[in-house]
Amino acid sequence: MTVKPFHLGWFLNGTSVPAWGQPFSGAIGTQWQSAEIFVDLARAMERACFDYVLIEDNTFVGDRYGDSMEVYLKHAFQAPRQDPMIVATLLAQATSKLGIIPTAGSFAYHPYMLARLVGSLDQLSKGRMGVNLVTGTSDRALQNYGYPGMGEHDSRYDTAEDFINASLALWDTWEPDAVVADVHTGVWADHTKVHRADFESATYSTRGPLNSGPLPQGRPIISQAGGSPRGIAFAAKYADTVIAIQATPAKMKEYRDKVREAAVSFGRNPDDVKVLFGIWPTIGSSQSEADDRIAAARAGVAANLEVALAAMAKSTDIDFANVPLDVPLGELGLSTNGTQQFAEFSARNATLTLREATIARSGAAGPALAGTPDHVAGLMEDIMAEVGGDGFLIGTNGVTRRFIAEITDGLVPELQRRGLTRRGYSFDQLRDNLLEF
Repeated sequence: MTVKPFHLGWFLNGTSVPAWGQPFSGAIGTQWQSAEIFVDLARAMERACFDYVLIEDNTFVGDRYGDSMEVYLKHAFQAPRQDPMIVATLLAQATSKLGIIPTAGSFAYHPYMLARLVGSLDQLSKGRMGVNLVTGTSDRALQNYGYPGMGEHDSRYDTAEDFINASLALWDTWEPDAVVADVHTGVWADHTKVHRADFESATYSTRGPLNSGPLPQGRPIISQAGGSPRGIAFAAKYADTVIAIQATPAKMKEYRDKVREAAVSFGRNPDDVKVLFGIWPTIGSSQSEADDRIAAARAGVAANLEVALAAMAKSTDIDFANVPLDVPLGELGLSTNGTQQFAEFSARNATLTLREATIARSGAAGPALAGTPDHVAGLMEDIMAEVGGDGFLIGTNGVTRRFIAEITDGLVPELQRRGLTRRGYSFDQLRDNLLEF
């Protein structure tokens, strides 16, 4: 079966330093205030013709595991973390084609503030900006903004829907041809083509218009990660690109089909919604080298199990310090108001103990892809043949220049040789490149 070209993104696990103790991480442990390594990543991605980099974020220091910040700060887990909107400006300045999608929590902004901020970034990047809208996965994050904690899971999407509709109304306040800039008539903007938003809902109200002017893309790219039925519906209704983690190609296809069916129900063309699946490739010069690296990673997790458990505690709001390690997950009866991906993880590993499942997971996202660049490229081709599209979002637990090179100079050339990913950009703006195929 011939596989059509697919898209590539990079899930940048925040601008933090979790790789500081890993081999080939250089001096990032002491140079953490500099964004130089992320600029290097963006430039390498652009050379490899990635569609976009998505900058993940969270806005609190973890303390859920054992009711302490010790593990999180000892291992630099998601702290320190700089504001992705600021880093996005540096990445935009260092590139000319790469799409850039910083993350924003709907609880952390008023729609006018976010619409103006992301609109300004879209202008400065000449149409390469997006925003990954999240509803929050932890009470701790909400408490930093004056809330007592998170609302019920589905109600958070109700609030997010009000938020995105307010933002869309603001981005639409300038008609595409409102700016005239006619020196002969002395008219810069036609006031009849700039409108108030006058948006009002149960949660937000905003008058508008945006004073920052029209966006090159009209609206920025909207990214969303929805795993629950409510989340899938939200993503299918509003998102241009959806990011997802599924363990097998069959699960990927099932998820993508749900998103596309939901998109049709909202009157959208399902081909306009690009679903990218998270993967964590392990690249070696031989299969045995890649297998050895996976084994070493699992051994590292087993020796420092509290780090992996603390990571899950942070995203699920479950204190795994008080959960038995050697009882099958299916017998624990764990539930969460945080990320709903944990429910799928528990169901899939119901017969494994928490210890066994955590070690097997080893922090990786999606299916296990390991081997030489040619072998991994073949696995990705096979997955897309079964799933039908639309691409992959590559991630890792902390960025090192070695991993950057393995992907952009090792794996991607093999994908390009097979005709699976682009060799050059056809367009200047992110939306156009996403819709190219």
